Amino acid sequence: MSQQFKEGIDYYYDERRLVVLTSTYHLKRGRCCGKGCTHCPYLYENVAEPHKSQLLKERPPILKYGNENTP
Repeated sequence: MSQQFKEGIDYYYDERRLVVLTSTYHLKRGRCCGKGCTHCPYLYENVAEPHKSQLLKERPPILKYGNENTP
């Protein structure tokens, strides 16, 4: 990816001041890196088991695109 990272769009800093990549960044990247990123939009498809199952179990629900007020 040759674009510049944009804070608040592609990444943010967590409470420990570590960089956290957003789902927007991952979607631009185009694939799961396999490292178990917090905001992986690819449902950890390249993460090895049993780590993948644990991450999916702990993951908050994924917001749907479109009208987020729809149940």
